[in-house]
Amino acid sequence: MENRLAEIRKKKKIGQGYLVEKLGVSRQTISSIENGRCTPSLELAFDIADLLEMPIEEIFIHENRFE
Repeated sequence: MENRLAEIRKKKKIGQGYLVEKLGVSRQTISSIENGRCTPSLELAFDIADLLEMPIEEIFIHENRFE
């Protein structure tokens, strides 16, 4: 799954440390998500969207495999 987390975070002038503190995850987790090395759990993806005050589908891009 692709994501725009780093792009959105930078546009909103939010540091990784802020996400780490608010979400209770490690900096490595945020970095891994931003770099596409891992996909967040559904709960974490919704928490990120809530924290950034954006719809989840604007941050995380899921390709429909069944089209």
